[in-house]
Amino acid sequence: MTNHASDLIVTENLRKDYREDDIVVPAVRGVDLVIKEREFTALVGPSGSGKTTLLNIISGLDSPTEGRVWLKGKPISEMKGAELSDFRRDHIGFVFQAYNLIPVLSAEENIEYIMMLQGVPKNERRERVRKILGDVGLQGMGRRMPPKLSGGQQQRVAIARAMVSRPGLILADEPTANLDSETGAALLDIMRELNEKTGMTFLFSTHDRMVMDRADRIITLKDGRVARDEIRAENPIR
Repeated sequence: MTNHASDLIVTENLRKDYREDDIVVPAVRGVDLVIKEREFTALVGPSGSGKTTLLNIISGLDSPTEGRVWLKGKPISEMKGAELSDFRRDHIGFVFQAYNLIPVLSAEENIEYIMMLQGVPKNERRERVRKILGDVGLQGMGRRMPPKLSGGQQQRVAIARAMVSRPGLILADEPTANLDSETGAALLDIMRELNEKTGMTFLFSTHDRMVMDRADRIITLKDGRVARDEIRAENPIR
């Protein structure tokens, strides 16, 4: 498969099988995808269709049984150890439905953490944190600990943490699943706006109609295969 300059993610014949005793359970079956830079894409399908498995393989959190994945032209599916973790740290932001904040760190410390690992100077870290807290509507709340924040506020922190290190790709696995519809809609609008302002690419795994309504592209998985790939030329939400 030929990689073009604007191709952020390329997958080639991805397969993932899980073994249960002597039974092979296929989760992803021969997926070929190209995700361009700046896309806002929803990966949809019923439970068990392979959405989360596919996200995990694209991110390098899981390895394919067969096939390859390129991210920014680099074969992430062939990386291991420190090379993989450093590449993932510098190029991918994650937003999970469970927030995954570090409970003993404040909101601003959670957001700052990845930049500390990257060696970003302290003054620049602080300025980026200050700005992104404003972007996600958490001005003045940086010193609060996660247990003192509502679910929606914790997810705002998680979004800020994912974006503050300026990765090219944000992977979001059911990010609105634990939120009420009003909070979920507000956070999706923030992500949509940041996508347009910064050019970050977003790939969601979701059941949420609100995510689909805001997406430029909807990829439907069924039984581990791409059943439909719809690019929406005009998005009424945008």
